Amino acid sequence: MNENGAILLYAGEMKVLTEERQQKIIRQLNENGIVKLQDLVETLNCSISTVRRDLQELEDHGKLVRVHGGAKQITTLQSEPGVLEKSSKNVQGKRKIAQLAVQQIKADEIIYLDAGTSTEAMIPFMTGLDSILVVTNGVQLASKLADINIKTYLVGGELKNTTKAIIGADVVETINNFRFNRAFIGVNGVHRKFGFTTPDPNEAAVKRAVLKQSELSYFLADTSKLNEVSFAKIAALNAGVLLTDEHNHETLQQFEQAKKVMEAKR
Repeated sequence: MNENGAILLYAGEMKVLTEERQQKIIRQLNENGIVKLQDLVETLNCSISTVRRDLQELEDHGKLVRVHGGAKQITTLQSEPGVLEKSSKNVQGKRKIAQLAVQQIKADEIIYLDAGTSTEAMIPFMTGLDSILVVTNGVQLASKLADINIKTYLVGGELKNTTKAIIGADVVETINNFRFNRAFIGVNGVHRKFGFTTPDPNEAAVKRAVLKQSELSYFLADTSKLNEVSFAKIAALNAGVLLTDEHNHETLQQFEQAKKVMEAKR
């Protein structure tokens, strides 16, 4: 403050404030995989132009990728976080999608639950659906389904340590002998041109086998998965119904090739 009572803000102080804001943005990205512009304005208590400038600087330094209405983490075609890392990200979005997914299940149906944290989030909402039969390649899912007294088939094969999914030719052969009323599939990427993708070709093969044996398939993808592409293609967008927590109309229009796009409630 100078002798006239005016507050002086020095360049060094501005730099510290900028670094603090950008560090907070990166922390939120690490926690959620994606950040919304408006949420950052409220969290950081600054103007929308300041946030946009921060996002631009972070993108210029290779820290993130800007998207419509915010930013997301940089990923590679082979990026695949483990179960523990995935389970801590986008928790609220996955929960809303999971609740919407369970609402699609009817009594006495045979369903397939793909291994993954998005499908695992469905299980707390499945209490009371003890007339259904579930087939899964997820070890953790099978255990939790048993806890709520749902009859479950766990397919056999190679256990993948990072995702706790059972994969391999034996799984595909077993699935080819089953039929499902509905299948719920987790994905790492949803793209209007490249469709539904995942980093591991072996997991993609299992998911494709399931799609062939299911009357109706649902792909669970929170906002961070949209406009992402991974190494192995599962199927084109028209292979099933997209369930997402995204509500931006412009973003959802890009995926209109899907059989249907269903948005979880806010």
